[in-house]
Amino acid sequence: MTTLSLGGGILPGPSSSSLSFQDVIRHRLIERNEREHAYASIIDQYRRLAQQTRLLKERNQSLLRAVSSVKSNPNASTVLVGTDENPVRAAYTTSLESQISSMRDELAAAYKAQSQATQRLIAVNDTLHRHEEQSRVDADAITRLNDELGMLRRKVSQHTEILGEKDRAVQTLNDELSALTLEISQLESRNGALKEDNAALLSRWIDKMNSEASKINEANLFYEDMKSRHDALGDLPVHSHGSGNGLANGT
Repeated sequence: MTTLSLGGGILPGPSSSSLSFQDVIRHRLIERNEREHAYASIIDQYRRLAQQTRLLKERNQSLLRAVSSVKSNPNASTVLVGTDENPVRAAYTTSLESQISSMRDELAAAYKAQSQATQRLIAVNDTLHRHEEQSRVDADAITRLNDELGMLRRKVSQHTEILGEKDRAVQTLNDELSALTLEISQLESRNGALKEDNAALLSRWIDKMNSEASKINEANLFYEDMKSRHDALGDLPVHSHGSGNGLANGT
């Protein structure tokens, strides 16, 4: 929090309250001026009264001295009337000159106070100007940060939507994978059953082929045997026609 010292008082910097920094400074200055000037009029009146009392006392003393001088010299009031050496006029003139000098001193003090107040006002205005500039810079920075925050929020929202879509896609793929896994399991089960059936069919076919091969082998053996017999009959000697007929007739 930024603090500012004005006239011995500490002003708090900008806060999250409803008042702006300029309003806080103005409010603090008004409170300080009210505290400083609460009895200013009474003090000024008392000072003026004391000064007037002092001047009147001095003038009365001058007049008393002049009266005493006139009483001690009765002819002076008639002889010196109208001249600059009249004690009464001299005392009154001295009193007026004293009042004029006092007023000049008051005027000089007023000018000095006004100058000091002007300098303080200039300093306060400079401080306000610097803080206004800083407030504008901070406001621009806040605006920029708010824009960046909004952009980041939009990006986060977009990424959230993208992640949601990807999650849904992953869920879809998981469902498809589960379905494919189940289908593969079913196919493997069917393939196992088909392998068993094929093995049984192959075994029966092999048995059948072996049986047929055995039959063919038996037929071949029978053929070879018959051929051997036929060849053996073909190697017998040839006799006469009669004897041949006899053999043929079984005689």
